[in-house]
Amino acid sequence: MKIGLLKESVVDENRVALSPDIVKKLCGKGFEIKVSTGAGDNARFSDDLYREAGATIVPPSEALDADILVRVRKPSQSEVAELPRGSILISHIESCGLDDSLKTLLDKEVVYLAMERIPRISRAQAMDALSSQSNIAGYRAVIEAAVQYGRFLPLMMTSAGSAKPARLVVLGAGVAGLQAIATARRLGADVLAYDVRPETKEQIESLGAKAIELDIGESGSGEGGYAKELSDEAKARQQQALADELSKAHVIITTALIPCRPAPVLITEEVIKNMREGSVVIDLAAATGGNCPLTEADKVVVKHGVTLVGHTNYPSMVPSDASAFYGGNIMNLLNIMVDKTDAGLVLKDLEEDEITSAMRLRAES
Repeated sequence: MKIGLLKESVVDENRVALSPDIVKKLCGKGFEIKVSTGAGDNARFSDDLYREAGATIVPPSEALDADILVRVRKPSQSEVAELPRGSILISHIESCGLDDSLKTLLDKEVVYLAMERIPRISRAQAMDALSSQSNIAGYRAVIEAAVQYGRFLPLMMTSAGSAKPARLVVLGAGVAGLQAIATARRLGADVLAYDVRPETKEQIESLGAKAIELDIGESGSGEGGYAKELSDEAKARQQQALADELSKAHVIITTALIPCRPAPVLITEEVIKNMREGSVVIDLAAATGGNCPLTEADKVVVKHGVTLVGHTNYPSMVPSDASAFYGGNIMNLLNIMVDKTDAGLVLKDLEEDEITSAMRLRAES
């Protein structure tokens, strides 16, 4: 069975869907891997590394001649036109509805398995790319905060003087938020965290941070471990109750997202005005409007003396490890998609497994 590893085309996307280590493991399982020339260059994986792992390096057009195609990001309209009719494509879908490129894919009978749609069930944890990449985003966000802040995060004592630890607030205690808390604590910051889901308090405190508890009149716990959207009244109470804690922060890292909804506003302009000059806001929700309305996607701006960072692809800033993690997710997915028989590897019926069935793009999506 052939797997085609495609080169990413999105600007500033440095990841690749399979690392050489993962390719080696897949070759050991009986897969034939065709790698598009230069696919791993931006992740610091040369074509030679893929050859050593057992892959064949081919021109982009030949990589498309495979049973299963893998990539990180959704293909562009022009790339969709090149996909073979009836092929199987595994990647992120980056959409809550059907745009023109996705409609074209369906017209070409491409079986599109969207990595965001992997259900949050126990047996799917090893395939959960949203979690693996969010983990990296939470880590890298703290590193970015340390760079942008320009002062020490930990307590620092020297013969020349001392510096108090930075007060760092994390909003949202999902995968990215918890990793941000853990990383900030390792760097010695004084960390506080808030989440609308009451059950996260224990997780926050287990990492050595202080949980911010607010009475906003309702719970934000949703299905599948996600937060749900609050009522307008609860949002207003939340903003008002958070304002004092946020105004005292030196660094704020926001991670609050609701699937297929605009990001909830947690940091108002008034809060930004009240923060100390030189403070930093790292807004991981910038791609969907931001948890602060002053954030600008893919830009670093200074407003009212506060630096707002709107990077939208933190995993791409750690491309080698992010690619290795994502490749591990793909490999674990392939394990449930393919049977090993005496005649070789055989693709299973994707509709019979609850994971692959849930991932599949359909006309009613």
